[in-house]
Amino acid sequence: QWHQYHGVLKAVERASDALLHQKDGKGGVIWFTQGSGKSLLALFYVMALRDRPEFQNPTVVLVTDRNDLDGQLFETFADSRWSLRATPAQADSREDLRDKLSQVSAGGVFFTTINKFAPESGTTTVPVLCDRSNVIVIADEAHRTQYGFRADIDTQTGRTKYGLAKYMRDALPNAIYLGMTGTPVSLDDRDTEAVFGTYVDVYDMIAAQEDEAVVPVSYESRIIELRFNEAEKQALMDEFLEVTDDEDESEQSKTVSRLTRLEALAMAEGRLATLAADLVAHWEARKESVAGKAMIVAISREAAVRLFEEIVKLRPEWKGDDINAGRIKVVMTSNSDDPLHFQPHRTDKPQRKLLAKRFKDADDPLELVIVRDMWLTGFDAPPVHTLYVDKPMRGHGLMQAIARTNRIWKDKPGGLIVDYIGIGEELKQAIK
Repeated sequence: QWHQYHGVLKAVERASDALLHQKDGKGGVIWFTQGSGKSLLALFYVMALRDRPEFQNPTVVLVTDRNDLDGQLFETFADSRWSLRATPAQADSREDLRDKLSQVSAGGVFFTTINKFAPESGTTTVPVLCDRSNVIVIADEAHRTQYGFRADIDTQTGRTKYGLAKYMRDALPNAIYLGMTGTPVSLDDRDTEAVFGTYVDVYDMIAAQEDEAVVPVSYESRIIELRFNEAEKQALMDEFLEVTDDEDESEQSKTVSRLTRLEALAMAEGRLATLAADLVAHWEARKESVAGKAMIVAISREAAVRLFEEIVKLRPEWKGDDINAGRIKVVMTSNSDDPLHFQPHRTDKPQRKLLAKRFKDADDPLELVIVRDMWLTGFDAPPVHTLYVDKPMRGHGLMQAIARTNRIWKDKPGGLIVDYIGIGEELKQAIK
């Protein structure tokens, strides 16, 4: 599409300028609204750089979010090995990344996650992994929360602890950095600019809708009240977001033991049963008017499991006894230490891949999935047109989640966000 073509041309020029003239490593930031083809843009960018003699067949490092290493971006690159003239490889540790980078003097496409750049515990510096200047780093979803740019003083040791972006620059000091984001990077965010530089190209939600690259998304409030007084509401929301904002996948499975007050209220007596009844009625009516699928975002893994149980009480025929059957599934991280009632929903990676395949297939009966964080970023299932939200979300995470519903598919008229917990205000802020 034209916006990808122009975006790539601008980004390649910026990279060339950074290499030959500015020598500052700043490849710029590309803001392409979610659903408008960011993965392909990254692919075309790499292919275009390969053809520029000044880069001498660059080595490319793609840095993804900690939960998305083999997500959509990797799949796009893996499917295009022939065009890339390279097979993308995943680095599963920092040592592995250093080995891979030291084995090549040019070429190579490597995927890694931002947390591979963290210093070893007890140290505050990271070793240089590669000091060549023909290294291009593409940071997917380059924005503040994920990269943790802030420098914090550790109160116990008195040492300054930097964000991961600083360590990434220390590890690859002469590389050129391109940041890709689907949500705007705030203008007062000096840190993003310090690493990537200024915007190279912007293709926002309005432009994408006008071009019919994505479908419009509507909002419907169906809040099922939580029992607390209004004065407390913001404090509860903030506490929950504070606790869960920066977790990675391995921590998420532990959060069950650290239940916030908001989670307890969301699961209070009878609330999930009321929600299940409303959701079933709403979904059945919605399916009458538009074919497709829906995702349900629960506040915790416990809430996801309980909501599943309430829904299948009302519609026992939706439940399937194995991974290949059923119209509704819970998709979440889990381990053997989890409570007994979590075990029927426990899946490993290959099983989740199978569920993803089923969910993306318009003809497969699997039409509802309940998640907490899984599949809310970098997961493309065009038949999805409805997102039921019962979890506080804000900013970038919220925009990512909304975008699950905005993909073009058949005659899908638009996406719908159904709000059960009260994210209207956060939505307004995020869309600004």
